[in-house]
Amino acid sequence: MEDLKTAMREKNKEELGLLRMLSASFKNKKIDLGNKDELTEEQAEGVVKSEVKKRKDSIKAYEEGNREDLVKIEKVELAILEKYLPKQMSDEDLEEIVKDVINSMGNVTMKEFGKIMGQIMGKVKGLADGDRVTTMVKKILNG
Repeated sequence: MEDLKTAMREKNKEELGLLRMLSASFKNKKIDLGNKDELTEEQAEGVVKSEVKKRKDSIKAYEEGNREDLVKIEKVELAILEKYLPKQMSDEDLEEIVKDVINSMGNVTMKEFGKIMGQIMGKVKGLADGDRVTTMVKKILNG
């Protein structure tokens, strides 16, 4: 809310619009949950992650449609939203976790991909998004 007020004072239209949308998303989540209290940090983070995923999907679609003007807007919004998420773990740390999980499971193949992903996602708990984890698991299993 403080960032929203700052964006209003500074007349930063892009950030203001995005923060208003994010505020509405928080309110909608509270309504969905029937929650009269404030959202927990985990619930609020889930809302932001959902909005980040929407932006990433839009960027991909706009790039395929050669709409660089819209890609630029979505990337600006994505950068603003990512400020509200915990810092993502490095590729090196993620690779170490993935290797540890795969080694602890023994001789695994792509058939156990779902089990591997489940264990890894439980360990990274929001510090790496699913796409990054998927890419890393495939790289290690196929490499």
